[in-house]
Amino acid sequence: MSTAGSASKAPGGNATLAGRRVARIGFGAMHLAGGHGRPAPEPESAAAMVRSAVDEGVNHIDTAQFYAAGRCNELIRDALTPYPEDLVLVTKVGAEHDDQAGLVLAQRPEQLRAGVEANLATLGVERLDVVNLRRADAPPGLLAEGDQVVDLDSQLAELIALRDEGKIGGIGLSNVSAEQLRHALPAGIACVQNAYSLLDRASGPVLDVCREHDIAWVPFFPLGSAFPSVPKVTAHPAVIETAASLGVTPAQVGLAWLLATYAHTLLIPGTVDPAHMKENVAAGDVLLDRETIDTLDGIASSAG
Repeated sequence: MSTAGSASKAPGGNATLAGRRVARIGFGAMHLAGGHGRPAPEPESAAAMVRSAVDEGVNHIDTAQFYAAGRCNELIRDALTPYPEDLVLVTKVGAEHDDQAGLVLAQRPEQLRAGVEANLATLGVERLDVVNLRRADAPPGLLAEGDQVVDLDSQLAELIALRDEGKIGGIGLSNVSAEQLRHALPAGIACVQNAYSLLDRASGPVLDVCREHDIAWVPFFPLGSAFPSVPKVTAHPAVIETAASLGVTPAQVGLAWLLATYAHTLLIPGTVDPAHMKENVAAGDVLLDRETIDTLDGIASSAG
């Protein structure tokens, strides 16, 4: 990628993702084009949001072709090309948009390849820094049935071929079990994206494997989500109390706790509000002492 770099400060400090140096706090693009009950912002506002994140030092953007049928990718391309040299673009495959059914699974190897090609085209790049394979064995989201029940080895073989062709830099996994991650290790796994937060640690065993092998950990739903089964971190009394004592927001406490639990944690909180984006970035400056971390460690509603 080319031309100007982003701000020198790295929110949350630096870490490594697929051999690239990235700030530990990135940006999740899923909400840029609306969806999940949120209205779509005006394109100019969405573009300004992305540029503002980069100006704040964000150089890791997480997106997918199946977010708003490619619109998120198009917004990123329009806002940032020519791309900063240090920008790391991470995408996902495993689903697609169908004219009749909306979002549907696309788990077969040839569909994964088509997804990579579509991401390349809409982002306007020749190589994707990381591509995450979104598995569909367990909630949340769509569950695989029929010809969408595909063995992991077949999927990994296709992604390895795409990596060998130079179309992707690193292979990531999303929504996987610890057993699946261990099985995939010989393929060379750059990162794992699973649901995980202060209040939902069911993916703890997967994080343990990441720790064992120094794999980047990129938790989604880091503060909870709109799904009723996912608890909201910012509503927990202990989080609110901690935030008040530190003079920060509950969201910053939840994000800071994630950063403190593993040195290779990378966060990709998403928003369409520039003020919230700056609040998320500033979470990288929130330091939790050992006593506070121990207190927060004890409040999980589910443990892995």
